[in-house]
Amino acid sequence: MKIVIIGAGISGCGAYIALRKHLPRPAPPAEDHTYTIYEAYDTAKDTTFRERPAHGETHSSTLIVGGGLGVCPNGLGVLARLDESLVRDVVRAGYPVSHFKMQSSYGWELFRGSAAGSREPVMNTVSMSRHALWRCLRDRIPDDIIFNKRVSEVVANADGRNIVRFADGSPPIEADLVIGADGLKSTAKNALFQENTGDPYPPQYEGFVGVGGFVPVSPDIKTHVEPGTMTFTLGGNGFFGYAFSSSSPDDPNRDSPSHVPEPGNTVMWWSTYSIPTSPDPKTINKDDISHQLRQRHHNWHDPVIQKIIESVTVESMYPVWTTPELPTWERDGVILLGDAAHALPPNSGQGASQALEDVESFSLFLSHYLRKAYRDPLPTQITTEKEAIKLAAKKHMDLRLPRIKNILQEAKRTQSRRRQMSLLEEFIMYFAIWVTGLFANSKRASRERFDYNVAEEVEWVLESEG
Repeated sequence: MKIVIIGAGISGCGAYIALRKHLPRPAPPAEDHTYTIYEAYDTAKDTTFRERPAHGETHSSTLIVGGGLGVCPNGLGVLARLDESLVRDVVRAGYPVSHFKMQSSYGWELFRGSAAGSREPVMNTVSMSRHALWRCLRDRIPDDIIFNKRVSEVVANADGRNIVRFADGSPPIEADLVIGADGLKSTAKNALFQENTGDPYPPQYEGFVGVGGFVPVSPDIKTHVEPGTMTFTLGGNGFFGYAFSSSSPDDPNRDSPSHVPEPGNTVMWWSTYSIPTSPDPKTINKDDISHQLRQRHHNWHDPVIQKIIESVTVESMYPVWTTPELPTWERDGVILLGDAAHALPPNSGQGASQALEDVESFSLFLSHYLRKAYRDPLPTQITTEKEAIKLAAKKHMDLRLPRIKNILQEAKRTQSRRRQMSLLEEFIMYFAIWVTGLFANSKRASRERFDYNVAEEVEWVLESEG
């Protein structure tokens, strides 16, 4: 089977690793599976985020290699099942946090919750740079299967192989399976709705933008950042978050997700606020945005926030875009994974983890149905690779869609806390968050999210089929 992956970000790299691990080989004389990854930008292992441009006029912070993120216990579980050395590398490249703290702009602690799963062995959330996570995945992919070519069109073919065309006019190629891991403005997505002119499901701007980055840890910052904790601060005019993003190289357990190590020398930070019209990140004035950042948070009481805004110059602005709900994620052997199928707001905290769940879910379903196709010589429902792909994609979407919807709905609900508020609205928000923290519902919801094991869910679906 000839497999083409479009996009060499977290979803694309993860898809390659998962498929290589799980897919069965066809019996001779059939040829083994082949893999090719097409990526529009440079994906050499030493590429930095500053050398990797943004995705056009509409993009999300979840698509930018240079941003910060959290890999939650459910995402780390996927990595551990793929490769134990991979999860150790990811943890070593970031900083495990066991708790998150929510506070007001006045410095009052409103809520404190666990950032760890409750399964054994316990896994904490890892705060890290997106580039560091990508690098850990990219290191496991041979250089000779990745090509820096921009895909211009994907054509889904019900009667044969799918077609991939390129922007440089080079000859098109054919593939049995095309995985669209090409993000919010997915080219592969158009193949699912190729009867339409243009994109019938364009990205939606959520009315918020974010700025952020990384700062070196000076002694006065380190004194006030609580080890093992990710801090979220809410105010009437926006949101600010920060956490350590590296661990001390001298900590002997720094590669264990169950351990809170000695902090390293970097802190990641981000600020989100409402703005009705999406700005063009290509034309922003860095001095103006940096000035606005200081104005927005100048009277917030947290000394860490004050130290950060005094020292940083904003390099990029990230408008928050999401993908509208698609009627399908697959057509005739073209399937979307990650942001291409369901870009989530950054405040969900689950963008990277849901992409990783996607790649494990689809690869496990496809492995199951391919084994049936290769094993059973009689004409059954599973007689060809194309039919196996289609059935695997359907089961994958049936499993994944309810979970994605729940995470998206919760993210949009909490996202409203970042809008501009009156003083009365601000204090009502503080009271509501404080009351919520008194009850176990939020803790139960956190456990349901963090303890989720997508491999177990796939196994349950397959067992229920008999």
